[in-house]
Amino acid sequence: MSIFQFDHIHLRSADPDAMARFFETMFDAEVTRGIYPPGTLYPGQERIMLRVGGQKILIAPTHPHDRMTPAPAFPYYGLEHIGFTVADLDAAIAGLRDKGAAVAVGPLTRDAGTYLAFIRGPEGIMVELVQQRRPG
Repeated sequence: MSIFQFDHIHLRSADPDAMARFFETMFDAEVTRGIYPPGTLYPGQERIMLRVGGQKILIAPTHPHDRMTPAPAFPYYGLEHIGFTVADLDAAIAGLRDKGAAVAVGPLTRDAGTYLAFIRGPEGIMVELVQQRRPG
C-alpha cells in the first residue's frame, strides 16, 4: 500500500513576484527564486518556491502554451483557499492589517473550538487563518 505525504501547492500567477511578495510580507514566507531548467515543462521560465509553516508553495508564471483564464470569484468549487493555523488570531490579524492585508471574512467563531478569518491576496487568492480554542 502506498503512503502519501504532502509535498506542495502549486499556484499559477500573472505576476509571480507580486504573489511571492504577498506571502513573504504577510506570512513571513522564505522565498527562493530560480528558472525552470532545459528539459522541464517550462524551460527558461521563472520558478518561485515558498516555505511557509514548513510547507512548500510553488508559484509559476502564465502557462507557456495554453491560454490562461481569470481566477473565479470566491467561493468556488475546486481548491478554494490555503489555510494556516495561528496561536492568537486577533494578534495575527492586527499584525497583518499593519502590513496592509485585506481581511475578507472575520474574525468569527465557526464553532466552539474554531476561531477564523480569511485574508484576500493578489489575483483572488484567499488565505484562511485558524485558531483552535478549547470549548468551555
